[in-house]
Amino acid sequence: MGIPITSGDDKPSDPNDSQDVEASTKTRHKTSVYEAAVHLFKGSVGAGLFAMGDCYKNGGIIGSSILLPIIAVVCVHCEQMLIKGSILAVEKSKTATFYDYPDTIEKCFEAGPVPFRRLSKIMKLVVEMFLCITQFGFCSIYFVFITENLHQILNSYGINISLSFTMLLCLLPAMIPSLLTNLKYISPVSALANFALLFGLVATLTLAFLDGPIPSPTERKMFTSGSQLALFFGTALFSYEGIALILPIRNSMKEPRHFDRRLGVLNISLFFITVLFMFTGFVSYTKWGEDVEGSITLNLDPNDKLSQAVKISAALGVFFGYPIQFFVMMKILWPPMKHNMACAQQRPITIQVVFRFIMVLMTFGVALLVPELHLFISLIGALCSTSLAFIFPVFIDFVVRAQTPKGLGTWVYLKNMAILIIALLGVVSGTYQSIREIVKAFQED
Repeated sequence: MGIPITSGDDKPSDPNDSQDVEASTKTRHKTSVYEAAVHLFKGSVGAGLFAMGDCYKNGGIIGSSILLPIIAVVCVHCEQMLIKGSILAVEKSKTATFYDYPDTIEKCFEAGPVPFRRLSKIMKLVVEMFLCITQFGFCSIYFVFITENLHQILNSYGINISLSFTMLLCLLPAMIPSLLTNLKYISPVSALANFALLFGLVATLTLAFLDGPIPSPTERKMFTSGSQLALFFGTALFSYEGIALILPIRNSMKEPRHFDRRLGVLNISLFFITVLFMFTGFVSYTKWGEDVEGSITLNLDPNDKLSQAVKISAALGVFFGYPIQFFVMMKILWPPMKHNMACAQQRPITIQVVFRFIMVLMTFGVALLVPELHLFISLIGALCSTSLAFIFPVFIDFVVRAQTPKGLGTWVYLKNMAILIIALLGVVSGTYQSIREIVKAFQED
């Protein structure tokens, strides 16, 4: 949320000088270190934050507390590899000062070893597809999150309508801002969304402490089995949802080098985000144990007025984030559609609005079909977030280092292969377990 959207077609003052690329970026963009950190926080904290209790339930107290920091460190390392690949690709370009994620992997493969060059277009297409699936999943999950909180509140006032009808009530308010085609009309809601989310989180945890004593952590599971760990992995990866924003945020800074240095924006921000995730997950799981919901707001007393206000605040925070996440998806999908359809070229505004209308209905339809929020989060995290956060950055590092005099080196090769193997295992096991649990939930209904 609050995403700095930029493109890669600006011209540096001297395309043959890589230093001018950085200088051009400084001149054109004025984002400070603090503002970049805020943008990164906005993009990395969403509905997944409220699912950290379920994440800890699937990983156990000790297991989650060990694995979450490890996942965070590997995420940051892979994001550093993505940044280095993008910088090298820009330095070799004679026209661009910035490449986003899909362009970076395309240009790195184009400049890589000969056998990989023919894969450049395919890799860009695959990354764009995964980004779209991820953003589509975010939008559908946002629908479920909003609906479940609103449904609890309505039931507490004796308004007993179905969950499906409650979701239908949310469709029109979500539809209207999503039909806007210009980000400047959408961005103002970003600050309100983040304030509402943080207020909802702080108030939820405060109510958890006030609502009787919190049980001892020893009463909860310390570790869990393999099937639950697969769900933990998916939820954890989903929660670190800002991989697509790393390059745009860095490019928006006055001093881009401050973003990825040792004590830069990326490392420090992800440290505090990880601490926030761990604290939220630890308190939530310790408080509610195996009864913790896919969103911890659902564990609050639905009849308590303050709890209702908290749920409304959290739901509004996620609701205002929906058009931002939707805009990112449309930014990828609309240009090729406009390029390949004659009617879209003749009536671009009309066709784009119709296309947006259809896509909102599709996110609504998926949210309507998937019965369990936490399982949907695990599925998107395992299938798409793992690939974007781990697998594709490793591919970029492989092809970039293969063109350097030093080559890969034994240590780098083993490290990259370890990340790749673990990530692939996470994709397969997490996706399988999530789909299995979703099917089971369908059968129970």
